[in-house]
Amino acid sequence: MAFGRSSVWDEVDDFLTSTPTPRNIIDFQLSESAQERYRRLIQLSQDGRLNPDERIELYEHMAVETFLKRLKLKAAAKNNAAPPSK
Repeated sequence: MAFGRSSVWDEVDDFLTSTPTPRNIIDFQLSESAQERYRRLIQLSQDGRLNPDERIELYEHMAVETFLKRLKLKAAAKNNAAPPSK
């Protein structure tokens, strides 16, 4: 599946609109295809081979990862659980 600029955010939006519990938030992971795409974009970036659209897509993934880390930390605090490792 090809990922457009917003599809990774779409995954997050779909998850959050499902009214997850704090535990669900802590356990949430992006789809395997989204994770693989992120790894691929990182590799392309390290190799200096990102085109402008891929650079934007990489930044979108980075923003999602930052958002999810913050969200999971807050959910862990509400859940009185240990912070997620990822």
